[in-house]
Amino acid sequence: MPTDIEISRNVKLKHIREIGAQLGVPEDDLVLYGKHKAKLPLSLIDLGKAAAKKLILVSAISPTPAGEGKTTVSIGLSLGLNKIGKKTTVVLREPSLGPVFGMKGGATGGGHSQVLPMEDINLHFTGDFAAIEKAHNLLAALIDNNIQNKKSNLGIDPRTVTWRRVMDMNDRSLRKIIVGLGGTMSGVPRETGFDIVAASEVMAILCLSNDLKHLKEKLGNIFIGYTYDKKPVYARDLKANGAMAALLKDAILPNLVQTSEGTPAIIHGGPFANIAHGCNSIIATRMGLTLSDYVVTEAGFAFELGAEKFLDIKCRYAGLCPSAAVLVATVRALKYHGGVGLKELNKPDAEAVRRGLPNLEKHIENMKQFELSPVIALNKFTSDTEEEMAVIKERCKELGVPVAVADVWGQGGAGALELAGLVSKAVEAVKTCGFKPVYEWEWTVEKKIEAIAGKMYGAKHIDYTPKAKKDLEKIIGLGLDKLPVCIAKTQKSLSDNPDLIGRPKDFVVTVREIEIAAGAGFLIPITGDIMRMPGLPEHPSSENIDIDENGNITGLF
Repeated sequence: MPTDIEISRNVKLKHIREIGAQLGVPEDDLVLYGKHKAKLPLSLIDLGKAAAKKLILVSAISPTPAGEGKTTVSIGLSLGLNKIGKKTTVVLREPSLGPVFGMKGGATGGGHSQVLPMEDINLHFTGDFAAIEKAHNLLAALIDNNIQNKKSNLGIDPRTVTWRRVMDMNDRSLRKIIVGLGGTMSGVPRETGFDIVAASEVMAILCLSNDLKHLKEKLGNIFIGYTYDKKPVYARDLKANGAMAALLKDAILPNLVQTSEGTPAIIHGGPFANIAHGCNSIIATRMGLTLSDYVVTEAGFAFELGAEKFLDIKCRYAGLCPSAAVLVATVRALKYHGGVGLKELNKPDAEAVRRGLPNLEKHIENMKQFELSPVIALNKFTSDTEEEMAVIKERCKELGVPVAVADVWGQGGAGALELAGLVSKAVEAVKTCGFKPVYEWEWTVEKKIEAIAGKMYGAKHIDYTPKAKKDLEKIIGLGLDKLPVCIAKTQKSLSDNPDLIGRPKDFVVTVREIEIAAGAGFLIPITGDIMRMPGLPEHPSSENIDIDENGNITGLF
């Protein structure tokens, strides 16, 4: 069986000018990055046109170590919609180098349902992550420089500074560090650390900005800490936001590439779905809606995590509304939620699939709480049996939810024709687009958290640590309590305990602390242990990646 990279190499790529032409973009408007990549100027966005087009959200059931193929299905669905005559663009997040070289691998789809050129997209792409890293670390350097400068500093109390540094690589050794060692000329010693770039607030800000002016304003709103006089300090107080925005002048432009079947794909931004909102940029989504009739986009992790934030944060900031919602499920994942170990997932077990169905049912219930009509995409793996798939189809029929098997890895768009038909039918059935948010931004922070944890996760109660209660007081004092909340929790469970698979009930969610992302425009209640700087596994994917004397890269997947 050929690998993803072998399949991608057999695709004859079109020049990016041809891809732009499919969207009606004049050649002179493309900012070329070689033959197969380009950036799109923001001047192409037309909010009036975008509002009249159709947005399709792809989410998934609770993820497992086996992988559900949500990106692969998103790409395949866009291919299928194009095959049935719908002018469709897929709009996705950019991959982070950390997972590429770590355990997860690349994030460009798979098999015959990919975005290309996959090597470029997975490795550096157009430099957006590097620009975000530099902008983030510029602010970190300016903070320490201001603390060091005795003549004209702001009086920042180093103990209150929460702004860490970032890099786009998994490196556990940098999670906690001491800076400023080496004497008085080397800064003021203090504890800090590194996060991965996808966890940077600058990443979240870029993805929630409307344009360069808005980006600069939001960067200025980044909360840094307090002075010794207990006055809040923001990035604008350091005059940092102008220079940070200058570093991001190209990164704010969305990237145009193509699918394995030569249709347009826009890829831009990549915030974490647990510590941030986990979806591509507002700019990219608006660009796709301006230039095509249908846009397929995805939200990170499962519906209760990424899709909730997509709807309650991104859509409300941007005035977006999905006309259809797709939930990706797999036989393998449902067997895992039914208690089957990872090494046994390839063995047929229809009863385990049945035991795992409550996880699927909860996500369907969550979609309906937003008043969205779900379509189930059953992503097919070669180990799936007809009996196992029939269990899922039968339950979906009982719930009155349409379901289609998607064989997009093996067949590309041809394997998504049934799914595309169901999604198109769902889109056309929506006369007035709208969804019901889980909470209102005007509510208290506690009420917002309780709404999400109770309705989306199924929690029976919320506990707040003394630190979280103190954070609430600080948030109210800063006048930031009307911001939306972006709950950070494990993606492995509906609860805040990664070991509780399936559909846990009667559990308590503990809010340990609440972070402020004033620049991005949300609050981050932290539940559980959220890893912002992952480590590499014992045998990282980098061991398999190589390049020959002709520049051909191998080992990416």
